Amino acid sequence: MESWNKNQKLIAGIVFDLIGMLSYIFPLTDIAWAPLSAYLMIKMYKGNVGKIGGLISFLEEAIPGLDFFPSFTLTWCYVYLFKKG
Repeated sequence: MESWNKNQKLIAGIVFDLIGMLSYIFPLTDIAWAPLSAYLMIKMYKGNVGKIGGLISFLEEAIPGLDFFPSFTLTWCYVYLFKKG
């Protein structure tokens, strides 16, 4: 996943965010999706960005009511639009 280009990461991130939002329809999906989303975030983005993004993604999916937060898409924006260097 680290070798994906930025467009592939954006598309995958949007899909992963949509999967995370499914818990509004299927609430028990958070049990499996929270750790899986953290793992995917760590694999998509190396270093501290991936680790912090993974933690945020896990918490966002594990805490009820925060599933609307698009953590993958916002991480992509941080890495490719806002981060300097």
